[in-house]
Amino acid sequence: MPLVEETSLLEDSSVTLPVVIIGNGPSGICLSYMLSGYRPYLSSEAIHPNTVLHSKLEEARHLSIVDQDLEYLSEGLEGRSSNPVAILFDTLLHPDADFGYDYPSVLHWKLEQHHYIPHLVLGKGPPGGAWHNMEGSMLTISFGNWMELPGLKFKDWASSKRRNLKGDRVMPEEIARYYKHYVKVMGLQKNFRENTYITSVSRLYRDQDDDNSQGRDISTKHLQIEKSKFIKRNWEIRGYQRIADGSHVPFCLFAENVALATGTLDSPAHLEIEGEDFPFVFHSMPEFGAAISKGKLHGKVDPVLIVGSGLTAADAVLCAYNNNIPVIHVFRRRVTDPSLIFKQLPKKLYPEYHKVYHMMCTQSYSVNSNLLSDYTSFPEHHVLSFKSDMKCILQSITGLKKIFTLSAAAVLIGSHPNLSFLKEQGCYLGHKSSQPITCKGNPVEIDTYTYECVKEANLFALGPLVGDNFVRFLKGGALGVTRCLTIRQKKKQHLFVERGGGDGIA
Repeated sequence: MPLVEETSLLEDSSVTLPVVIIGNGPSGICLSYMLSGYRPYLSSEAIHPNTVLHSKLEEARHLSIVDQDLEYLSEGLEGRSSNPVAILFDTLLHPDADFGYDYPSVLHWKLEQHHYIPHLVLGKGPPGGAWHNMEGSMLTISFGNWMELPGLKFKDWASSKRRNLKGDRVMPEEIARYYKHYVKVMGLQKNFRENTYITSVSRLYRDQDDDNSQGRDISTKHLQIEKSKFIKRNWEIRGYQRIADGSHVPFCLFAENVALATGTLDSPAHLEIEGEDFPFVFHSMPEFGAAISKGKLHGKVDPVLIVGSGLTAADAVLCAYNNNIPVIHVFRRRVTDPSLIFKQLPKKLYPEYHKVYHMMCTQSYSVNSNLLSDYTSFPEHHVLSFKSDMKCILQSITGLKKIFTLSAAAVLIGSHPNLSFLKEQGCYLGHKSSQPITCKGNPVEIDTYTYECVKEANLFALGPLVGDNFVRFLKGGALGVTRCLTIRQKKKQHLFVERGGGDGIA
């Protein structure tokens, strides 16, 4: 549905929204949930297994977590995120989850509509983001309950839909359906706009003397906002919306704050080597999986080459291996490298990934032997080039080169977010301002308690953009942003009252 019919934003571009969220995956959904007025409180009978944290929670039991000191609550907590608020919120929602326990959340949620902060969530597809595009044949890395969002248990949803869950881990399409349903059942639909593509997000600078000129009467019916709450425009968001007949309708929005929740799956990373653009070289698991499912690689004598040492590369290995397609697996690290993801996964919970890791360790190539019939690993190797005759040249860490003929190749070495709508492609926001933003190597630099970008005021980032690649931890970003915006809103209202109300702009 067109933006213009829902919000009148195109008809009257003078409207300045308090918040625009770019990205409608779990990060954007969770932030919309909290901006809509849902507040977490310590449950009346809950006892957190961390006694120090529990005593802190008891001190302000009457306050929602949004209204408490997040730095104080986060102090001393440890977990698998570099962001303390993410660890805090995760341990409140899933106490001691990393120790294998399935304790219930110590929080309960209340809808307090007076805390509603008007916002829009812009996404390319339906709510759920990239989860709608993931390869359906693979299980998620996390348990289903770790993928859930506040207020709706994944298992309860699955039961209501008569989904048969064979285990704790589920298919990505189930998660995508859950997220889409979540937006509907939580009453968030009015804030979401699908089929929107952002072309630019830029800062607007205005003299302070110009503020009063923005105070003319405008339609506020659909935004649940009063004219007195408008301030000068901080951000201009331009893009287009694709409508049913395939045409593009341009739009221009203005916002006081922008939250980046795009994820990092937009642009697969490339090796940047000769021949990488040949059609037999794939850069995503869905492409590679489709080639296998369509039978394009069945009966091939030559192996497929899989590049990468992460879980997506492991998925590709399993996909080929289970279809009796021989595999050459190339990766730069040693098999004993402690940072390999396999070393962080319990064997009992992730047997298929440990099967891949076992093959990586025990079926490696040596100069004195040929390729094995089903799988051969090449630790501490990299690809030098691909050739038009479907050959590739590999080089070891010692400089030894080897040529192989392939039936296909899958380069699965991570991905980058598409931040082309920001100046400098968003690079200036990272810890290393001369490099592209990546989840692990160069996340957006933020204040770890508010999630506001260090290098750009009123611009926030959460989820994979700040290093939280697991749904468990990205929810903390929504908490940090919501607390920050709530505090600022209260300060604005207090200042407005001090100035005497209706004259001018608060």
